[in-house]
Amino acid sequence: MARNIYFSDAIRSEQKLYENIIIESLKMYGQDVYYLPRTIVNENRILGEDVSSKFSNSYKIEMYIENTEGFDGEGDLFTKFGVEIRDEATFIVSRRRWNTTVGRIDNEISGERPREGDLIFLPLSKSMFEVMHVEHEQPFYQLANLPTFKMRCQLFEYSGEDLDTDLTTIDTIEQTNAYEFDMVLSGVSGDFQIGERVSQTLGDGTILGAEVSEWVSSTNSLSVIHLGGNDGKFHLPSTGRVITGQESNATGTVASFTEDNQMHGNEQNDDFTGLDFIDFSETNPFGDPG
Repeated sequence: MARNIYFSDAIRSEQKLYENIIIESLKMYGQDVYYLPRTIVNENRILGEDVSSKFSNSYKIEMYIENTEGFDGEGDLFTKFGVEIRDEATFIVSRRRWNTTVGRIDNEISGERPREGDLIFLPLSKSMFEVMHVEHEQPFYQLANLPTFKMRCQLFEYSGEDLDTDLTTIDTIEQTNAYEFDMVLSGVSGDFQIGERVSQTLGDGTILGAEVSEWVSSTNSLSVIHLGGNDGKFHLPSTGRVITGQESNATGTVASFTEDNQMHGNEQNDDFTGLDFIDFSETNPFGDPG
């Protein structure tokens, strides 16, 4: 026979009570984190990826870390490219709390669930995690309801994203890891503001834009990140030309500039000299016999 019609799991009052207990448990045993939705800036329609993503908002919300004995993943590995940290974590958030805290406030979020590619900042370990997969059916329809989202995340590796959340702890990640140009200015008028956009017109008419990451008025030193031209190509700053702040209206002439990371140079291809410590004799079992 069919189920008893006098007993039903899909009673809204029972579902709401169940959700309230989950929310209370998350507030007691969870961690305060910041949820950063990803903004698509320039999507590659062929590869389906966004090269230059932007994170303009952050929302404080409680989440439970499912890992109890440390982060998952492969941990700290020593590879041919150096030390890599491959930590993973699983975050659980209440569906109702996410909808009221994030989903209904941020108009850039499409749908009613967290998205793969969004970021979660964990102040406890000062770590940034990227959402890789969102499981929305665990626990599986208890009381005919889906009360939580379970997000499987990996440690975020910064690759030029724009972080403008107005939270110093988060925005510092961009200022520390972004590709940076350090300029010395002359004939300075006014003070540049950290975070504002600056521009410089090159000799061929190309307008070069960048974001101020640091300004030291005592030495007229200006550091900028996210440098690029309006033609979509890479250009270096031009000495002897004026650079202007769009918000502060400060101006200065670029006397010299240096790069923190010489990406366009060949520093990785320098020839090694003085290799006397390498043994190529026949007595070396790992060497080439003469």
